[in-house]
Amino acid sequence: MDSPDEELMLAYGGGDAGAFETLYARHRGGLFRFVLRAVKEHGAAEELFQEVWVRVIEARERYAPKARFITWLYTIAHNLLVDHWRKKGLSLVALDGDDVPNESANPARQAEAREALARLVHALESLPAAQREAFLLHEEGGLSVAEIAAVTGVGEEAAKSRLRYAMTKLKAAVDDG
Repeated sequence: MDSPDEELMLAYGGGDAGAFETLYARHRGGLFRFVLRAVKEHGAAEELFQEVWVRVIEARERYAPKARFITWLYTIAHNLLVDHWRKKGLSLVALDGDDVPNESANPARQAEAREALARLVHALESLPAAQREAFLLHEEGGLSVAEIAAVTGVGEEAAKSRLRYAMTKLKAAVDDG
């Protein structure tokens, strides 16, 4: 199904369970990685991830496409994460070391890739929470600056600055190797 997400969500609200399956398949990977990197604990990430989809299911009949579906979806995730952080005091983001691409059999290149990833992980964890979230929404969610602003409840200039600062810091950290 190549239908836009918004049409799929409306179809799901009308009773088309297959439309939900398509939406879930499209967005589960990026959404789960976003949540996991935000909370750093696999179990907590799974619970929050499932809660996002529960909220989508609960909202199916009242969903109205006022923005892109993905913006709406990540807004739900953002709000759940804010609640989670408030309850647990968590604000760090982690990348799993297993994310290193295994494209090259060259051990030196693999070691170099692991070192670059370690620098990126450290830099990502060192970012202020607002910059880290802007970066992850952009990279994992594919959200635009305007969508990041809508999800996080800030102006577009603030979202743009957060993303720009995050990208600059992360690039410098990886390039410093």
